[in-house]
This record gives sequence, structure tokens and C-alpha cells, in this order.
Amino acid sequence: MTGDCRNPIPGETQMKKWYPEDWQFKIEVLKVGKENKAEECRIGLEPGDIFLCEYSTPAGFCPSSFIKIFPLMEIIRCEGDLRYLGARNSQEMECLCPDGCVRFRISGFRQEKA
Repeated sequence: MTGDCRNPIPGETQMKKWYPEDWQFKIEVLKVGKENKAEECRIGLEPGDIFLCEYSTPAGFCPSSFIKIFPLMEIIRCEGDLRYLGARNSQEMECLCPDGCVRFRISGFRQEKA
């Protein structure tokens, strides 16, 4: 499964994009539960699932996990340094979902202005 906030689920209301975002984020599912099975995640995330987004929650992504990931996105967006939170580099960090069963890696990438 790959989610992309720029390609919405048909029939869903889309946020009007009036602001050009400077950053894009990649959220990667690294591990699920003890046995790495989708059944261990309430919404069925699997290792290898990748979600791309700029500001809004990616389609198909867990809203509870996004609550935890969004502050990390804001730190990156403000050019903060995730190493102060224990990350290995300034714009990438691993974290667990609120239930503690899914491990994610969030990475931020500055977008080139057109």
C-alpha cells in the first residue's frame, strides 16, 4: 500500500491548495508487531508501506499515528534538528505508533521551487 495526499480517495473532499509547500515527507512502515504481520495493526499497515505527503494526512494512513508524526514534520519544516530528540540525523527519525505496534521512519525533503 502506498498513500499519497496528492491523489485523494475518489469522492473525498480535498483541501484547496493555495500555499506552495517547501517540504515533502516520506513515512515508511518498518515493522508491525512482533511477527511483522498486517493483522497486528488495526488498519492493516504492512512493512514496506510508504506514504508521501506535504502537510495533510496521507490517504489510508493511520490518524492516531499522524498525531504523533505531525510534530516531527513541524520540527523539520522549521529547520529544527531531530537529533535533539535522539534521531541519527536532523531530518529523519524512527518512531512507534501510539499503540506501540508499528515502527515508522519519517524523512523530510526540501522541495525545489519552480
